[in-house]
Amino acid sequence: MQNHFELFQLPQTFTLDLSQLESHYRSLQAEVHPDKFVNASPAERMRSMQMATLANEAYQTLKHPTARARYLLQLQGVETEEENNTAMPADFLMAQMEWREAMEDARHAKDVNALDQLLADMRAQARDLQQTLATALANEPARAALTVRKLRFIDKVSEDVNQLIATLED
Repeated sequence: MQNHFELFQLPQTFTLDLSQLESHYRSLQAEVHPDKFVNASPAERMRSMQMATLANEAYQTLKHPTARARYLLQLQGVETEEENNTAMPADFLMAQMEWREAMEDARHAKDVNALDQLLADMRAQARDLQQTLATALANEPARAALTVRKLRFIDKVSEDVNQLIATLED
């Protein structure tokens, strides 16, 4: 069975051309979309549905940097242990606490601009971590797994900030 990168005929690397991913995804979806197989045999309809589902899953995985890094590690047989291993360096723990405090301060002040700035700061931190991943994935799997765990946390806090912004703007 081919992996997600092979499915879209892309190099198995963390740094991807997202426009190329999008293009390959759309082409594949056009080929396998279940609507094209309405008059096909039940087996062909099932295969179409399976391929469309696989294409969607693969696209979502490769589109998002954290999921892409996690997947690359899984291909190497390395689990990120995000559910079990929550140990983080002290400086990252401090940053987490500061982000949460900034969220609470902005929530109480109803300050959407402060939340936008917080998101920008977290995106910058995520970009730095993604650059670390690009090299760590190749030869430092333990460091890469830790970096994925950090990115997952940033993704979660970013979602929380976006939800808070939506709530404040309503």
